[in-house]
Amino acid sequence: MHEVRFGVDTFGDVTAGPDGAPLPYGQVLRDVVEEGVLADRVGIDFFGIGEHHRADFAVSAPDVVLAAIAARTERIHLGSAVTVLSSDDPVRVYQRFATLDGLSGGRAEVILGRGSFTESFPLFGYDLAQYEVLFEEKLDLFHALLQGGPVTWQGTTRPALTEQSVYPAPDSGTLRTWIGVGGSPESVVRAARYGFPLVLAIIGGSPARFRPYVDLFGRALDQLEQPRLPIAVHSPGFVADTDEEARELYFPHHQAMMDAIGRERGWSPMTRERFEEEAGPDGALHLGSPETVAQKIARTVAALGIDRFDLKYSAGTLPHPAIMHTIELYGTEVIPRVRELLAR
Repeated sequence: MHEVRFGVDTFGDVTAGPDGAPLPYGQVLRDVVEEGVLADRVGIDFFGIGEHHRADFAVSAPDVVLAAIAARTERIHLGSAVTVLSSDDPVRVYQRFATLDGLSGGRAEVILGRGSFTESFPLFGYDLAQYEVLFEEKLDLFHALLQGGPVTWQGTTRPALTEQSVYPAPDSGTLRTWIGVGGSPESVVRAARYGFPLVLAIIGGSPARFRPYVDLFGRALDQLEQPRLPIAVHSPGFVADTDEEARELYFPHHQAMMDAIGRERGWSPMTRERFEEEAGPDGALHLGSPETVAQKIARTVAALGIDRFDLKYSAGTLPHPAIMHTIELYGTEVIPRVRELLAR
């Protein structure tokens, strides 16, 4: 079995304090930094932060928070999860993450996506009717920037560049860039076309159902004569001392979060029955005791043949102390156990 890496992701959800009230944004941001520091200390390979522009998330600038974590860590790789490239400027994204790469000594990564939340489009003056062309053109420019040297580029979504050099250069020589995909075959093929590693966001249903996307990525790389590229999975989960404790701690926060988003998107309410299905053997929630979570992650890794598994641990108002315990258990107990299981 090839070496598998393990990460954690957070969206910087506004968490609850001891009195149940939402914490101030500044406290949430400082807590996220502490979570990143702990992840490094317990041996986790990657720490990712999502970008959002709405009241229930504290992080709109992941690279700034990641820079704070970089200053207090030594080994862990740090990246976005994801950067909404469509509503940003590729040159500025490149510069910000190249800066993070320098500050961290070559540990920066960026996961580019179209974004499942669309608040950033009107906020920054972009038309959602251009959802596809914005991402396609900006990804093309970002790919050109990664090649190094002066860039000449022309499109319809930003001013053209002519023999333009962009600074700083990444400390590691190149900026590790992934494409985040939620379930679009076209996005999988696009990642292969540009030669970017793939991150599959598996947030519902059986992880095994994503095997066709893994196979499609491999076929596309072969047909495009690209080398084999890594595949990662981003999937929600939570670790506690026992299965029962994990379910009882996590469910109320998960339910409130899913129902709040669901009201905007027309989803049916999150029931306990549906939650138990997702937390069961065939669901996307990697939740429970260290042994239960390790067994499920090992099955996901084996079923998909992936190179990295990222546990998205944040869930609405789930309190910071519970999050810290999850990160500690994930690093000290879950990851070593998964490696044991995969080595059999």
